[in-house]
Amino acid sequence: MTKAVECFFDVGSPASYLAWTQLPALAERQQAQLIWKPMLLGGVFKATGNQSPVMIPAKGTYMLKDLTRYARHYDVEMQFNPFFPINTLQLMRGAVAAQDLGQLDAYLNVVFPALWVKGLDMGQAEVVAQVLTEAGLDAEQVFTHANTPEIKGALKASTEEAIARGAFGAPTLFVGDEMFFGQDRLDWVESALHEKA
Repeated sequence: MTKAVECFFDVGSPASYLAWTQLPALAERQQAQLIWKPMLLGGVFKATGNQSPVMIPAKGTYMLKDLTRYARHYDVEMQFNPFFPINTLQLMRGAVAAQDLGQLDAYLNVVFPALWVKGLDMGQAEVVAQVLTEAGLDAEQVFTHANTPEIKGALKASTEEAIARGAFGAPTLFVGDEMFFGQDRLDWVESALHEKA
């Protein structure tokens, strides 16, 4: 495949969850490579002066309704996590570790639903360990690898890359140099990929 869509994401972002439910099929339709790029949304917010929409009450109320609309539109399960916002530093280091171990799909297949379908408190290490173990992943291996200097550095580098390329939130997608922000821009992403045919 010569076409590709890059997705910078954070599992603590409900919009990233919705994008995750749609992107594999979108990439398959367009015969494009899907490249997941874990980043730390808190780091992006700090660098850009942005903040979660829920910090602004009216915007947060609207966002919750809009996310629910999109979940219905996509025909996927979703409930807003009662523990939001969750510090995702360890979860995102875990994502980078899982990616390095060739297990990112399996990791996201359980972590995203744990957060945005089951509403679990994924800020607690023991909860994360149980979720990974029940899915057949080696939680200790992932945790140990996640806390190595290499993985910590890789997450920092990916976050810095996202910021350098113009990201201010999650998910941020790229088709070539063209940036698209939000799970509600997937039609534009697909059009951009189609044009590269």
